Amino acid sequence: MRSRDLIIFFSVILIIYSAVNIFLFFRGASAFEGVTDKNVYTILFLLLSLSFPAGKILERNSSLIIADGLNLIGGFWLSFMLYSFIVIILSDLVILIINATGIYEINIRVKQIIYLSAFCFALLLITAGFLNTIFSVVRRYNIQISKKASVRSIRIAAVSDIHLGSVIRRRSMRLLSGKLDSVKPDIVLLLGDIVDGEINPVLRDDLLKSLRLPATAKYIYAVTGNHEYIGGSSKTIPYIEANGIPVLQDEVKDLEEGIQIAGRTDRDSERYTGRKRKDLDELLKNCDHTRPVIILDHQPPYRKEDISADFDLMLSGHTHNGQMWPLNYLTGRLYKIKYGHKIINGSHYIVSSGFGSWGPRVRIGSKAEILDITLTFKD
Repeated sequence: MRSRDLIIFFSVILIIYSAVNIFLFFRGASAFEGVTDKNVYTILFLLLSLSFPAGKILERNSSLIIADGLNLIGGFWLSFMLYSFIVIILSDLVILIINATGIYEINIRVKQIIYLSAFCFALLLITAGFLNTIFSVVRRYNIQISKKASVRSIRIAAVSDIHLGSVIRRRSMRLLSGKLDSVKPDIVLLLGDIVDGEINPVLRDDLLKSLRLPATAKYIYAVTGNHEYIGGSSKTIPYIEANGIPVLQDEVKDLEEGIQIAGRTDRDSERYTGRKRKDLDELLKNCDHTRPVIILDHQPPYRKEDISADFDLMLSGHTHNGQMWPLNYLTGRLYKIKYGHKIINGSHYIVSSGFGSWGPRVRIGSKAEILDITLTFKD
């Protein structure tokens, strides 16, 4: 990523992050006045609001358990920021309407109760969202492909957005292993963002080693996501491949069954490495288009993107289906398919909400999942 773009990006993020925290600080100070000591409140607020950036800085330079703790706390704080901000804004609107109508006089004490209730409601939402991330589901799809292969059908287990790191660790890998085993797939496909970013928390306990692949799987392939480049692809990709998982970087693999799997380098790779990935038409130019073609592309096509290539199925992730409502509306504006299965110009697209999470270990309006896809071919 160019220095200028990097500075602009982080400047915008810092301004938004600071503005929301300042807003919450003063609203919280008003709500907790007389409930707790002002100095205690200020210190606690500062510790919570600084935990996420502090955790990211620490994990970049070393691998410490304290960085894991700060990232976990900081992630929850991010979700608390979002929902307490939304609920307090809504509370302000209600107060404004009541005051304008003169139905009831809302004094300082009543405002305190309203704001305290808003904070408590945000905490309940986050708790529910945390529980929702733990219990993943297997999402099943049956896809008919109107081309011949040397088999009648094949079963694929696909997983996107694991985000191994400070928050997603060995316990999650054991749960994922069990889910994959229950599918009994012929092929396992990892659709990018296997690693959350910085490789240090992953290397400390060799987290990917905890992933047990199903004995039924004859093939396993992965592609890069944008997060594989955050901590340095020169470290992340070799680590993934050292664990027996080939990473396809703008290349096509021909399977014995007559199926072709094309793995695309993530579109964000150019921002980090300066190397542009192949256009889809170029990547597929040597494929036998009378046989099934499956594309692995971490990020689904943009809404305005025009795709002319001939393929049968594209598997993607990245969006997390918004992860936390109402962010799913944003992903819906950006991508052709924000989540689920869709057929466009005769090609099947499936976008997964992913197995892990970024930042907050919280999902609201989105479910952690793995894909169980049965492809049936023409006789």
